[in-house]
Amino acid sequence: MDAFAPSDEGTWLPVSAALGRSRRISLLLAYVLVLAVVVALFLVPDVPRLVAIVVAVVAVAVFVWAWWLIGRRVRAWGYELRPDDLLVARGIMFRRLVIVPYGRMQLVDVVAGPIERWCGVATVQLHTAAATTDAAIPGLVPEVAAELRDTLARLGEQRAAGL
Repeated sequence: MDAFAPSDEGTWLPVSAALGRSRRISLLLAYVLVLAVVVALFLVPDVPRLVAIVVAVVAVAVFVWAWWLIGRRVRAWGYELRPDDLLVARGIMFRRLVIVPYGRMQLVDVVAGPIERWCGVATVQLHTAAATTDAAIPGLVPEVAAELRDTLARLGEQRAAGL
């Protein structure tokens, strides 16, 4: 039995592919600084040309690897609403499964930075009493994120009230 497989009661719900676009835009913006460093290495007369070329090749290789990895990581995210708890799974090499009982939830946030908003995604952030059990589900379409927030808040209130 796979510890990260969905339960018999439902299936994993994936996050939006727009999360990958959002993270790749962030990567491109970060690489503007890397590009500036590479250009500076080529322009500084005291730096050997070979050093600048090696740095440029390494930067391109890391960029290509990170671009590919973003797609894999986005496809690894999933969540499932069960009758008593929420399952959130993520990770490729190091898989992580977080189970959050509805009665333990204290706060449900929906957050989105400027790039996420531009790409049409948001993150649902769950907070519990234990800091290590906080869970996040990134890459949700804003309407789905708002619906999930309301559902989780309602279920959390019902479980906390003992219903």
